[in-house]
Amino acid sequence: MKDVLIVDDHPVIRGALRLICQNEAFTRIRDASGAADARALIKERAPDLVILDLVMNGFDGLDLLVWIMAQFPACSVLVFTSQDAQHFCNRCISAGARGFVTKRSDLKELTKAIQALKSGYAYFPQMSVRLDFQQRSEQQALESLSTRELSILRMLAMGMRGKDIAESLFLSPKTVSTYKSRLLEKLGLQSLVGLSEFAKRNHL
Repeated sequence: MKDVLIVDDHPVIRGALRLICQNEAFTRIRDASGAADARALIKERAPDLVILDLVMNGFDGLDLLVWIMAQFPACSVLVFTSQDAQHFCNRCISAGARGFVTKRSDLKELTKAIQALKSGYAYFPQMSVRLDFQQRSEQQALESLSTRELSILRMLAMGMRGKDIAESLFLSPKTVSTYKSRLLEKLGLQSLVGLSEFAKRNHL
């Protein structure tokens, strides 16, 4: 691996990741702060590795992960995020990610993950979590959602308007409205406030 793309909306984090990648002998290091720039750079020159955050202003990294895997299946994606591994690691594995590291980890953990992917291995945290009844029930409800439904849930919970979500995901407002109704039904909720509280409770 020589070519890496860093996708994160925080300049300080992009700078830190750039230094780590330089230390790991990557010769071409690029970065993007949003989905449009990331897609353009990936199309221009399919990188060997993408280091991807899941939560960024105006778009959802999980949706971008699905797009990368559909368009460039040979690309290795390492998710580096503040999101809870309990709720997102398996989802990222299913979407095609090769590694997952939380931002609460020591940077040495991220270095280990990069080295593992460079050597052809995957890198995921070991999770041993005991959930109470409500958590188990809500976790099962989350697992029933498609990746697109989960992306829209998180965007709604962040307060994004349906029109803005539609533009971000290249959907029609009517389609987003349909997704919103489906989410309320699947999760047994009555309102956007309920969706927001559900997302907050489940660290989305």
